Amino acid sequence: MFFHKIISTGLGIGYIGKGAGTVAAVATCFFWWLFQTDYPNPYLWPFLTTMFLLVLGIYSGNVVEEIWGKDHQRVVIDEVVGMCIALLYIPLKWPYILIALVLFRFFDILKPLYIRKLEALPGGWGVMADDVLAGIYANLILQFILLFNLL
Repeated sequence: MFFHKIISTGLGIGYIGKGAGTVAAVATCFFWWLFQTDYPNPYLWPFLTTMFLLVLGIYSGNVVEEIWGKDHQRVVIDEVVGMCIALLYIPLKWPYILIALVLFRFFDILKPLYIRKLEALPGGWGVMADDVLAGIYANLILQFILLFNLL
């Protein structure tokens, strides 16, 4: 149980209370930048790491839901995964990372375009799915910005 509490709270970030989701997203940006290196395939390991965290988040979300209830505010692994998705295949430069952060938090907080409906999914799927879609929307908009050199 301790393992799932640590994972679901983003290594304890969820315990800080109000604003924990934003803190988790900011921490994810920092660690994303910090751990990127010159891999032979620079897109493979970030993708695999994101997918691993997604599966782990769904599983841990199921476990802690039994104790804390549906999508408790302490659970921030969903913000971590959503932020990772927002950063996938984005150049590793701080302006892009900050734009991805702002876009992700916009979609995560306001939950437009069917994001809110995904919260109704059962267990860990409901915890993770809305943030996954928020991350996808943020990534698509940033890809569009990069494609047309709008920065």
